[in-house]
Order: sequence, then C-alpha cells, then structure tokens
Amino acid sequence: MGIKWTTLLGIFLMTSGALSCTDTAVLDQNVAITDRAWRYEDQPQLTAHITDITRPYNIYLNLRHTPGYKYSNVFILLHQRLPNGRDTTERFELELAEPDGRWLGRSTGSVYTHQQLIKEAIRLPDTGNYVFTLEQNMRENPLLEITDVGIRIEPAE
Repeated sequence: MGIKWTTLLGIFLMTSGALSCTDTAVLDQNVAITDRAWRYEDQPQLTAHITDITRPYNIYLNLRHTPGYKYSNVFILLHQRLPNGRDTTERFELELAEPDGRWLGRSTGSVYTHQQLIKEAIRLPDTGNYVFTLEQNMRENPLLEITDVGIRIEPAE
C-alpha cells in the first residue's frame, strides 16, 4: 500500500513551515562577562563573515544584566575593523530603565535582556570578516552586574 497524497502534503507543509522559520542572522552571539564585572580591559571580540554586500543589514547591541545593576543606562564603545583593514569607533547609549526605575527589556528570572537597534538598513562596503569589539564606557570600572554582551547582524527586510 502506497503513501496517501494527503500524508505527503502534510509532510511537505510541515517541512516548508519549519524551513521558513529559520534564523537569517549573519551573527548572533553573546559573550559572558566573568564574575558579572565588566572591566575596561575586557573587550569581547565577535566576527561576522559577510558574503553579500548587495543587501542592507541591521545591527543590534545585546546586553544582559541583573536587577542589581545600579544605572538606568550603559555607554558602549563599538570598535569595528573592516575587511580592508580600516578601523572605526562609535559610542552608543543603551537605555535600560524607565525614568521611574522600571527595567526595560525582557526579564527571564533574575536577568534582564536588552537588544537595541544601533544601525538600520546599512550597506556593508566589502565582503569578508568584520571584527566587532565591545568596550564598556562608563565611569565605573569594573561595571558590576553585567552578565553578557553581544552583537546581532541580520539582513534588513
């Protein structure tokens, strides 16, 4: 007895649905901060390999912290090395709390997760490896209660 067409159609639809939900991010990586104490000299590096320069990309900064973090924001220096060897540095501020002290972001137990769009629909000039280095730029060193930092790069829609 052969397989019924309705069974084949069901398998095809489930497979198509699963494939359409795949993540298209070129890079989505976080780096844990040792002992929840982000020091100036602790500068996580993340590498994205770009093969398609015809598409625009969105770049996000990721940050996770505990409720013990004592500021409503954080300043981060984003150092970027392009495939052609050129270096750039930009400073970004992430708002982490409302003026009344309520945390923004998603709460998962005792950690708050933030993802902020910092570059929207940008075109990257060259194919190859882009190296991103994250440096905390607050007055406090170490910056306590930061658990993870990272970058997400995805094609813009």
